Amino acid sequence: MARKKPNVIVTGTPGVGKTSHCEILSERTGLKHFSINQIVKERGCHEGWDEEYKSWIVNEDELLDSVEDEIKTGGYIIDWHACELFPKSWIDLVIVLRTDSTNLYDRLQNRHYPEKKVQENLDCEIMAVLLEEARGSYDEQIVIELQSNDVDDIEANVERIEEWIKSWREKNK
Repeated sequence: MARKKPNVIVTGTPGVGKTSHCEILSERTGLKHFSINQIVKERGCHEGWDEEYKSWIVNEDELLDSVEDEIKTGGYIIDWHACELFPKSWIDLVIVLRTDSTNLYDRLQNRHYPEKKVQENLDCEIMAVLLEEARGSYDEQIVIELQSNDVDDIEANVERIEEWIKSWREKNK
């Protein structure tokens, strides 16, 4: 059965603006903002807390089992730093947000991330690890790289994604 609403993943290194984009998109499009970090915590899809990185150790199998029935129906903007674990058949568009390393460093420092976590995320961003994961996991034509350095970028990105969603809806009536 074809979905009546698309599923969009907004991914990228922590600190690139995923949640900001997702909240605005959800408000403007009526699609549900699906924060995977929140779901992991609320639904217990983890194997405990990593004290060194100050984050949950995600159990990906439990996570997928927990969200499968919802996501398969469509209508979600999925907010998470990774995308490759979601099956291709669930996803219609993958947005990979990128930012320059100076912005990212400042943003992660403001979050009080441990220095090791800051450095690993900077390395990940500089090496375009999440962009390459997206390109390796989904069809090339649905993976879009967008810059997220300031509020003007966020607005332009949101408008572009809104247009894509509008077009998807027209094609899938």
